[in-house]
Amino acid sequence: MRKSVSAPLLSFLFFFMVSLLLKATVGDPRTQTVKIFCGHQKEHNTTAFVPNFVATMENISDQMRTTGFGTSVVGSGPDANFGLAQCYGDLSLLDCVLCYAEARTILPQCFPYNGGRIFLDGCFMRAENYSFFQEFTGPNDQPVCGNATRMGQRFQESARRAISEAVAAAPNNGGYARAAVPVSGSVNQSAYVLANCLKTLNASSCRACLDSASAFVTGCLPWSEGRALNTGCFMRYSDKDFLNSETTNGSSKGNTVVMVVAILSSVAVVAVGVAIGTYIWRHRRIQKKRRGSNDAVKLAKTLNDSSLNFKYSTLEKATGSFDDANKLGHGGFGTVYKGVLPDGREIAVKRLFFNNKHRAADFYNEVNIISSVEHKNLVRLLGCSCSGPESLLVYEFLPNKSLDRFLFDSNRGKALNWEKRFEIIVGTSEGLVYLHENNKIRIIHRDIKASNILLDSKLRAKIADFGLARSFQEDKSHISTAIAGTLGYMAPEYLAHGQLTEKADVYSFGVLLLEIVTGRQNNRSKTSEYSDSLVNSVWRKFQEGTVEDLFDPNLMLHNYDINSTIKKDILRVVHVGLLCTQEVPSLRPSMSKALHMMLKKDEDLPAPTNPPFIDENTMEFNDTCENPCKHLHATSSPSVASVSYSSFYPR
Repeated sequence: MRKSVSAPLLSFLFFFMVSLLLKATVGDPRTQTVKIFCGHQKEHNTTAFVPNFVATMENISDQMRTTGFGTSVVGSGPDANFGLAQCYGDLSLLDCVLCYAEARTILPQCFPYNGGRIFLDGCFMRAENYSFFQEFTGPNDQPVCGNATRMGQRFQESARRAISEAVAAAPNNGGYARAAVPVSGSVNQSAYVLANCLKTLNASSCRACLDSASAFVTGCLPWSEGRALNTGCFMRYSDKDFLNSETTNGSSKGNTVVMVVAILSSVAVVAVGVAIGTYIWRHRRIQKKRRGSNDAVKLAKTLNDSSLNFKYSTLEKATGSFDDANKLGHGGFGTVYKGVLPDGREIAVKRLFFNNKHRAADFYNEVNIISSVEHKNLVRLLGCSCSGPESLLVYEFLPNKSLDRFLFDSNRGKALNWEKRFEIIVGTSEGLVYLHENNKIRIIHRDIKASNILLDSKLRAKIADFGLARSFQEDKSHISTAIAGTLGYMAPEYLAHGQLTEKADVYSFGVLLLEIVTGRQNNRSKTSEYSDSLVNSVWRKFQEGTVEDLFDPNLMLHNYDINSTIKKDILRVVHVGLLCTQEVPSLRPSMSKALHMMLKKDEDLPAPTNPPFIDENTMEFNDTCENPCKHLHATSSPSVASVSYSSFYPR
C-alpha cells in the first residue's frame, strides 16, 4: 500500500529543517563554478585512461575528507593520470567534501581530452597526464571580473589595500590569507579578499603567483567583484562578505565535523533521515540547473516509501572498501563491485564516478523507474545510497555477469548451446514485453544490448541498467528526447529525429537476436575480419539463402544438421531479428508479437524489408538503400558528438 502524497512531503520538510540546523553549524561550500579549462590533447588509450582517472579521483577523495587537500598519480607513460584538488582555507572539512564532490562531477566533461582544471568559488581541481604540481604560471591564467556594480573610489582604495595585505600574508601562512578592509566613510561596507596558493608550491612560487593574480584582480576595478584564476593560485575580492567564519579555520575544522557527528549520533533514530535531508538541501542548490528541485522531493519520496536507502558505510564495508579484488566490471561512468552484507546476502554495488549533470539525472531516473517495476527477467534493485560522497546503486548479485562475456568469447561461448540461447532470448523478450505493456507505466529501456543482459546462476536472462530508460503515458505516440544509447543498437528514426517509441527497443532487440545467433558484435570496428555491419551482413546472407554461413561456430559444435528442427528454429530467430531491425518502424513487430512469432513455430512469418544502411563511423545514412529509407537522409542525422558516452563504453 502506497503512502499518501503528504507523508513524503512532510518528511522532506523535516529533512530540510534539520539540514538548516546543520547549515548553521558549518559554512558555505561555495560550489558555484567560476570556469573550467579543458586540455587539447586527447587521451592515449581509453581502456587505460578511464580506470586511471577514476582511481586518481578516488585516492584524492580519501585525502580530501581528512585534510581538504589531495594529490594522486595513477598509471605511467601516456596513460598516466596526475590529479590535485584543494579547498580554500576558510572551508570546513564538511563543506570541503561537498565542494570537491561538485568539482569531481564536472571535470569529467573534459573527456576525451586527457587534462583539465576547474575553479569553483570554494575549491580547485586539476588532472593532467604529466606532473604539474610545481607549476604556478600558465597560458590560461586570467581574471574573471564581475560587471554588475561599479564601485566608488573609496571602495577601490580599500580593495587594493586588502589585496596587498593578503598577498603579503599568504606565502608565510601555508599559502592562505584573507583580508577585510572597511571602506572609509561607510559604516557597513568593506572590501573582502581571499588569496590561496596550491599547497604543493613553496613560499617564493606562491608569492610570484599571487603577485600575478593581484595584477589581474586590480584590473577588474572599479567593478564590485574580481577573481584571478592562475595555475598555482586563486584570488577573489568582493564588496560582499563571501568568507566563512574564522571558527571554521585551522583545528576548529575537525571540531566542527566532530560536533556535527555528535549531533547526528545523539539523534540516531533519525540519522538516515538527517543524512538524506542534508544531501537534498545542499544538492538542491548545487544541482538546481541539472534536475530541478522536484527531483529531491522524488528521491526523498522513493526512499521513504520503498525503504531503499543504504548507509554509505555499510556498502563500503560490504565491498571491502571497494577492493579491486571484488570488482565485477566497469564502464565509462562507474564500476560494479561484489559485496556481502552483514546478514550474508551477496549484492552488486554500482559505483557512479562520472556523475556529471547527465549522469546525476540518470541516477535518480534509474532509482525511480526500476523501483516501480518487478519481473523475473528484470534485475532487482535492492536500494541505493545518495548521502555519502558518491552515488551508489545496490542490485541483486548475478554470478555469471553479462551475456556479452559469453557471446563474444570463443571459449565461454561453448557453454551456450541453442537451447540455452533461446531461453535467454525468451527471457529478454518477456522482460521487454512487461516494460512496454505494463498497465501502470510504459517504459522504454533505450540501451538493450548484450552487456546489459545479466545472467543468473542458471544462465537465465535479466535486463539491467535503467539509467537511460524513459516512461511515458498511453495517450502519447512518442516522446522527443536527447539521443542517448549505444552506436549500432539505436533505431534510425531515433538517431535522425530524436523521436522515441517502443520500436526503438524492438530495433535494439533485433540486433541482439542476430548477435546471439552469430556470436558477433554489431558495432565492431571496421578493422575486424568483416567490414560491413552485422545487420547488413545478415540481411545480404538472408537474401542469398546462406544465413547459416554466419552462425556462431560454437553452435556448430552441437552438430545441428541443416535440416534439423533446431536449425529451423535458429533460422526463424534470424528472420524475426530482421523483422525487428527493419528501417521503417511501423513495419517492426511489437515485442509481444515478436515473442509470439518465435514461440509459435508453425505460423508463417512475413518477409522482412531492408534494414537501414548506416555508416556507423559518420552516423550518416548511406545512399545504397531502397526507396523506404529516403525519408531518413544524411542531412538530418546527428553527429557522433550528440550521442551519449554510453555509445563508446559498456555500461
